[in-house]
Amino acid sequence: MMQLIKLAWRNLWRSRRRTLITLASVLMAVALAIAIRSLQIGVYGNMIGNAVRFSTGYIQIHAAGYYDDQSINNSFVSDDNLQSVIDAQQNISLAVPRLESFALASSGQHTKGVGVMGIHPDAESEMNNLNEKIVQGTYFKTDSDTGILIGDGLADYLKLNLGDTLVLLGQGFQGATAAGKFPIRAIFHFPLEEINNTLVYLSLGEAQTLFAAQNRLTSYSIMLNDPKKMDRTRNHLQAGLDERWEVMEWPAMNKALVQEIQGDNAGGLIMLGILYMVVAFGVFGTILMMTMERKKEFAVMVAIGLKPTKLSLIVILETIFIGMLGVIAGAVLILPVLIYLHWNPITLTGAAAQAYQEYGIEPILPTSLDPALFINQGILVLIITCISGLYPILYVNRFKIAETLKI
Repeated sequence: MMQLIKLAWRNLWRSRRRTLITLASVLMAVALAIAIRSLQIGVYGNMIGNAVRFSTGYIQIHAAGYYDDQSINNSFVSDDNLQSVIDAQQNISLAVPRLESFALASSGQHTKGVGVMGIHPDAESEMNNLNEKIVQGTYFKTDSDTGILIGDGLADYLKLNLGDTLVLLGQGFQGATAAGKFPIRAIFHFPLEEINNTLVYLSLGEAQTLFAAQNRLTSYSIMLNDPKKMDRTRNHLQAGLDERWEVMEWPAMNKALVQEIQGDNAGGLIMLGILYMVVAFGVFGTILMMTMERKKEFAVMVAIGLKPTKLSLIVILETIFIGMLGVIAGAVLILPVLIYLHWNPITLTGAAAQAYQEYGIEPILPTSLDPALFINQGILVLIITCISGLYPILYVNRFKIAETLKI
């Protein structure tokens, strides 16, 4: 067997041109397949990341009934049991307390409905880097700091600047009137237009005072060390809590996003299938050319006593070698590009960026560096190469030596 392996390896390099042409076709197929799928998975990851970091977290704990009726009346007071259940989960990296409601924001001349989020400054920044999004002013230092943070889009609409006063009017806990004047402490800019235009931040203490909801929260947004263990973590949390609490995963709270990803993924897989068909024909054409060039070589080898079965095995080994070399070379070739685009994603502009922002998605195209992506695409192209290699095997077992040597 070792002799056949050595012979197959040497055969590859007896005709370097032929081998390099075949390698190039496999290499380009792998590089293209990995690049397309990496970009697709990277975009999905960005969409999920936006939903998780800026909204719900991977898991959200709230009072039972809050998801269906997101009223401040369905808020809760955190207790020791809830804290101990959260602290007991090693997969939880961060539990972010929030008090969320809605209010009418007015600058005197202009008004707009906004979401109001009371936050713990350090926890919120760790979750979504809010402190790094400040373009004017200063971020909160404690969860009782005064002032309000507004997005630059909302500031432009209301004609407000740093230090101006914003009036909020809404409904507080159990029908109390929620009204307050807040100096603009800072203006932030997120790459998501919806947040810039419709969301304001108060420190948690200020929000609780505004809505007459002392010590109350609407949710804990949970971040995880390993998102792949999300189901297990949710089950453990739910098991440790009674019926007063509801523990939900991000897909259940972002059904529209999940459906959008599933639909786009189906289209992407169809596109990838078409690519694989093109790749298969390209690789097969190259191997067919290689087989036709080697007809006399095959005939001579059989004529001097090499059994067709062993010749077939040599051809199989050659095909596997070419496939493996092509897969490795293709992955190595495309990896630096994907690494660069992962850390420096393509930024969309114009109509494309507007379309992304309308769906609450950051208008960038990052790539994924998930190792499974490289392995899966490499295996698929290797399988295509091996299937294409069946032709020379069939040819070896059917061709007539005498006729081939006469040509």
